[in-house]
Order: sequence, then C-alpha cells, then structure tokens
Amino acid sequence: MRILVVEDDTRIAGQVIETLRGAGYVVEAAGAGEEAQFMGETEDYDAVILDLGLPGVDGLTILRRWRHDGRRMPVLVLTARDTWRDKVTGLRAGADDYLAKPFELEEMLARVEALIRRSSGHANPVMSCGHVELDPATNRVTLSGRPVALTALEYRTLSYLMHHVGRIISKTELTDHIYGQDFDRDSNVIEVLINRLRRKLGRGLIETRRGQGYRLAGPPAQNAAR
Repeated sequence: MRILVVEDDTRIAGQVIETLRGAGYVVEAAGAGEEAQFMGETEDYDAVILDLGLPGVDGLTILRRWRHDGRRMPVLVLTARDTWRDKVTGLRAGADDYLAKPFELEEMLARVEALIRRSSGHANPVMSCGHVELDPATNRVTLSGRPVALTALEYRTLSYLMHHVGRIISKTELTDHIYGQDFDRDSNVIEVLINRLRRKLGRGLIETRRGQGYRLAGPPAQNAAR
C-alpha cells in the first residue's frame, strides 16, 4: 500500500515515515504545498497524511483542490490546531480523519490502517479470502489458522489484492502500489511474486486474467459488518 506524507517539519516527517515503513507501507514524502499538490494530482495513493501548516500552498487549499478535481484517496489531516471549529473546517474541506499534534505514532498508524480498510470496503480489521487471513495491524498472514512467512514484497502484493478482493488488478496498478518511486519497476517481478504467493497460499487463491491482470478468487469470507 502506497502512502504520501506531507509534512514540512523534518523531525515529525521522519518519525511518521519510519513508522509507516516499519509497518510495511511504501511511503513517499513532500515538504511544501506545491510539491504535495502536484504529487497528489499525478500519482495514485492509498492514503495521504496531510499537514495543514505548509509553506507555499496551505494544506486546506490543497485538500479542497484535490477533492474538486475528483481525487478520492483517504486523507488524514495533521495539525497543531485543536479546536472543534478547526476540525469541522478540515472535515468539510474533504478530510476523512483528523489528528492533532502532538500525537502518538501508534495512534496515527491505527488511523491510517482504518482509513485504508474502510476506503476499500472492509469493516472487519482482519481481512480474509477463503482460508487466508491478513491482519494489517500485525502484518500477520495465516492459512487455515497457521502463520505463513512472506517477504516484504510478497506481503505488499497480497495486502493490495486483499484490500481489493473481487476486482481485477493490472500489473501496472500493482507495481505502482508495492514499489516506491526510487525502485526499478520491472513488471516481470509481479509474475514471480504471484507465483510465490500461490506456492505458499494455494494455487487457486489468485486468478490470472490474461491481458487484464490478477484477482483474488472468490468472495471475502469475513469482511462484511455483522
């Protein structure tokens, strides 16, 4: 899953980025308003963490422009402003959640997990498809209740497919969401990753749609709210 962190305070940005990468996310960063706006307009992110007090274009203006242009990625707003009026302003500008500084990194991570999960239609915090379960909070994958060891790229690939159960995901889209901009994106690697996941989790889990991409076979088992 690919996240954009927009924060001009290098100390806070470094802590947030380190926490997200440690949880298995692909993270890209911007420290100024114009740069952040451009990245949000031209790249596809699973979530954005957006500080409001940015040099150049402020965060609220960026957010309003994104929403006006139809950009639908979930946005978690970070700000030092903590009055209820500030929160209402941010939410009405298009934010999906609001976190006031100072904040606990674990809370930030939990909010990002929830935003991504809800934006892809999952109510249950543990996602499942057939006998495979994935817990984003612990990065734990199990098959029929037994833990399965995955590499970082294998986990990212499975996580993206699990968040979009039932939808065909092209190689290009999958590549964009499991690699950072600084990686040499070789689409042939995707075939290797898919084959590894099939060996570890079962040949029938991931379908290949020739000329289109991949999808998880069958409906999710436990994603609906009860």
